[in-house]
Amino acid sequence: MTVAVLPEAEDVDIDINPADVKMDVFHSSGAGGQNVNKVATAIRLTHVPTGIVVVCQDERSQYKNRVKAMKVLKARLYDMKVKEENAKIESERRKQVGSGDRSERIRTYNFPQNRVTDHRVNLTLYKLGEIMEGHLDELIDTLIVQIQTKMLDSL
Repeated sequence: MTVAVLPEAEDVDIDINPADVKMDVFHSSGAGGQNVNKVATAIRLTHVPTGIVVVCQDERSQYKNRVKAMKVLKARLYDMKVKEENAKIESERRKQVGSGDRSERIRTYNFPQNRVTDHRVNLTLYKLGEIMEGHLDELIDTLIVQIQTKMLDSL
């Protein structure tokens, strides 16, 4: 079994600085008759820091297209932020859990033999019941001695 302790995911809030958005207005394409040819109603929004481009030419009004394009841009930025947060959490989880291979084991609890083995310090105790009740002093003391020995060796 592997255990990871991770922070709770936060809700991502999107605020778009108007200076970061480049807006281009152009003529729509497709069906629409004379309005399409005479009035520039299509909107292209470019979010400069991320390079995300949104084009909207669905509506006949430039204002409606701008509002719709801004909603799409916010949705894409939100999705990007959520993916970044999830990647950060996943990275933290992988650091803590590792691969879960047998080679990464820390401690083995063998109930039929009433045995606990800590693989970090090669300590085997035949006191499984006591350890399960929380009497970990012997394990902890052995780990502390090993850590102090490594620290002294590094000096």
